[in-house]
Amino acid sequence: MTITENAVEEEPLEGLPPGFGEGSAGKAAFLIAIAFSVFQIYIAAYGSIPSQVVRAMHVGFLLLLGFALIANLRAKSVPAKAAFWTLGVLGFGTGLYNWVFYTDLIRRSGFLTTPDLIIGTLLVVLVFEAARRLMGLPLAVIAFIFLAYCFVGNHLPAPFIHRGYDFAQLVDTFAFGTEGIYGTPIYVSAAYIFIFVVFAAFLERAGMIALFNDFALGLVGSWRGGPAQVCVLSSALMGTISGSGVANVVASGQFTIPLMKRFGFRPAFAGAVEATSSMGGQIMPPVMGAVAFIMAETLNIPYAEVVKAAIIPALLYFGACFWQVHLEAGKAGLHGMAKADLPNPWDAVRQHWPLVLPLAALIYLLFAGYTPIFAGTMGLALTIVLILGTPLAALIGPLAFRIVFWLALGLAAASFMKFGVNILAVVIVALIAACFTFKGGRETLRICIDSLAEGAKNALPVGIACAIVGIVIGTLTLTGIASTFIGWIISIGENNLFLSLLLTMLTCLVLGMGIPTIPNYIITSSLAGPALLSLGVPLVVSHMFVFYFGIMADLTPPVALAAFAAAPMAKESGLKIGIQATKLAIAGFVVPFMAVYTPALMLQDAGPLAAQFGYPVEVAYIVVKACMGIVLWGAAAVGFLARRMALWERLVAFAAGVLLVAALPLTDEAGWALAVIWIGWHCWRARQASVADTA
Repeated sequence: MTITENAVEEEPLEGLPPGFGEGSAGKAAFLIAIAFSVFQIYIAAYGSIPSQVVRAMHVGFLLLLGFALIANLRAKSVPAKAAFWTLGVLGFGTGLYNWVFYTDLIRRSGFLTTPDLIIGTLLVVLVFEAARRLMGLPLAVIAFIFLAYCFVGNHLPAPFIHRGYDFAQLVDTFAFGTEGIYGTPIYVSAAYIFIFVVFAAFLERAGMIALFNDFALGLVGSWRGGPAQVCVLSSALMGTISGSGVANVVASGQFTIPLMKRFGFRPAFAGAVEATSSMGGQIMPPVMGAVAFIMAETLNIPYAEVVKAAIIPALLYFGACFWQVHLEAGKAGLHGMAKADLPNPWDAVRQHWPLVLPLAALIYLLFAGYTPIFAGTMGLALTIVLILGTPLAALIGPLAFRIVFWLALGLAAASFMKFGVNILAVVIVALIAACFTFKGGRETLRICIDSLAEGAKNALPVGIACAIVGIVIGTLTLTGIASTFIGWIISIGENNLFLSLLLTMLTCLVLGMGIPTIPNYIITSSLAGPALLSLGVPLVVSHMFVFYFGIMADLTPPVALAAFAAAPMAKESGLKIGIQATKLAIAGFVVPFMAVYTPALMLQDAGPLAAQFGYPVEVAYIVVKACMGIVLWGAAAVGFLARRMALWERLVAFAAGVLLVAALPLTDEAGWALAVIWIGWHCWRARQASVADTA
């Protein structure tokens, strides 16, 4: 087992220790996690239960598993453990209540009975407590402020006053309707996010991290600053299966950060490379962060459209990381790793190539127009088939027979495209039965069971965040306070769009100091998205703008979650890591602004250049311009290009980058001219200095 795989197994979850607890309570929590995953997979595959019931049961499972883990892993005394288990059972009971009385609740919507009010109130209280325990105090406080506004807003002065709502109406909205806790975020968590989290857990257990690390080591380990380049590439690859940035830091940082430090990188820079590249996993197609699924559902567009908008910015983001690592290594006089010590990247692919097949199938299904829930379910099922088939294939001696076995299994699994999900279910049941008959097969079944449990546990933070942020969305919908904020943004943007964008960015960064990316995106996009749309910003671009700065909040001091997650492994201050990460993530700050003024960067609306030369030419030019801006700003941030730069050189490079990004009349021409002249002069000066040194 590799170092990285151990790191995944030992990864703490949002403050929860690893594992499920000891003794019978631990086994109970483990079984609950498995039941949660099985329930969600069944719903994804067959979808025979009403959506409202699925949402309620999803929250019920989240509360049951969440409080069970708090009881087993945090509580010290027996009474405390019993109290948390009781809260979990009550939380699960709220889901069962919605299932049992589903028809009755629809019939008496708006006219709740006393039991309804009790169950609804209990649900709201339990969601707040679970969020406080699992996600920290800030998110719970923000949601509570919105909830309190519903109760006291009718006593506030204009423009914050609303008409007032009685207790029963608020319980109906937040605890039973589809605008509160059971709103769009929890629907996306139940329908899409959970399946993809479990999918990632299966791939990780199957050895995908080892494949990514070996491939990255072999491919870029010999480059200048090789260990840090490996970190960037492996994190980008991890981003294709996992959208959790902070989790990626913990999982891969145990391996990459010490490696970077051994090869001479400063601890703060090593931690920053891991934090920056891991957070980029949320914007890395094809499987982006959970926000991407919420965005697709909110905008009512195919998930593939979100992926299309993210492709170029993601490449620019990781390209900027590669570039600055290259410059930092040059400044420090560091070289790459010896090729003789590195694995062959293509040998790694040949050894683990079957793991790529489920990911390839997932990508195909997403871009072929299938829904994310179908694509994710099929990708997960194919991964399970692959894992279960491996020990059976190992029993077959002759290579030709193994090939025939895999071809037959592959054709049987692929037939779901024609015969539906039932054929995959039959194949999986047959493989499970076969694996029960010998030791290696039973060990493989244990891997699958562990993956189901770990997937459910990994989905806890996302699900709880989606549940409590429903309180915020419900408040915005019920009171109409969002229109006040939107009007404020519009009034500012009428005179200065850049100022509106700056205000939106600051809102995202400030909110991100206390809450994760998902609630940050949901809250800010609900407020700023419509305002930016009214100012002429395409809807997808405005939502991506908010999404990007929600991610940047995890890198930006003073509260940089990803940076502080890397701090123990780097043995450096989280604040210092955050400052370095902010420099490394320069593309994450620049690209959203560029996309607003030139939406073609996100493959959206065409601009004036397209009318004259065609859309592909416009996209190519904007990408080249963005790359030059990254080159200039990277050099300015690091203070090195062909050689160390003086302060005035860094200022010139920064100014040239600003001119290229500004998108004003004649700024492009001035930026290109200044960039070419400065780079030419700098390289000539570096060559002269080199000649003088050799002489």
